[in-house]
Amino acid sequence: MSKNNSMLHYTLIRLRRNYLAILGLFVLLALICCAVFAEQLAPYDYAKQDYMMIRKAPSATHLLGTDEFGRDVLSRLIFGAKISLQVGLLAVSISLVLGATIGAIAGYFGGKTDNILMRLMDIQMAIPTILLAIVISSALGPGLFNLMIAVGITSVPRFARLMRSSVLSIKGQEFIGAARAMGASHTRIILLYILPNCAAPLIVQSTLSVANAILYTATLSFLGLGIQPPYPEWGGMLSAARPYIRNSGYLSIFPGLAIMITIVALNCIGDGLRDALDPKQKR
Repeated sequence: MSKNNSMLHYTLIRLRRNYLAILGLFVLLALICCAVFAEQLAPYDYAKQDYMMIRKAPSATHLLGTDEFGRDVLSRLIFGAKISLQVGLLAVSISLVLGATIGAIAGYFGGKTDNILMRLMDIQMAIPTILLAIVISSALGPGLFNLMIAVGITSVPRFARLMRSSVLSIKGQEFIGAARAMGASHTRIILLYILPNCAAPLIVQSTLSVANAILYTATLSFLGLGIQPPYPEWGGMLSAARPYIRNSGYLSIFPGLAIMITIVALNCIGDGLRDALDPKQKR
């Protein structure tokens, strides 16, 4: 068994021992199935209005009830999972690529380059994350693509600082010196030697950042800066349910539960991966 396969084997064993992480993984897989097969799983069209069924309580016909336009809440939650996961994954991909690139350049070259890039990251981190997301989303305007950019940019400093610290701990090791002695270019050293050794903390941070991205997405949609009607998004569903919270509380409860369960599941997975990928853990 090769070294990489051995490390993967022991990582999976440690991850399997974390029951909360496994439970979170099952929840995530269920959400992915809802997102991929939304059209097949949803009992109704998420945009279909039935004015004879306005704000009907959960029943056999509509398992989670209907909203203020007579639309099926369950169908909208299923399609909402598709939008939330899509925005979360793509936003984190933007953060990961930009942050890892900035952190790798700053940590590898050091000096003035490191100082300039990290001070820019410090300036961004000084701005409250949700406030920055609101400002960017307001400037770009509502919409799916603009929402991904707004949420993605807010997490860039986390990945940049994490990548920089990992590069600083690796670039002085002997195999990096050997690569330089063999004439490897800076780009080759970063991509082939440094980046693979920084993968573990980046994977953990990416998992946790997806949860934050989904929460920020819901927040921006709640404020009217995210996905616009009639497309279903959990935060937007919560915002629309505010006037009916006393008489039709289920309209707020079910989207809120969807957001809470998804974020808790992703955090459990992230914690489990952090423990499983920690080299200090006993095998």
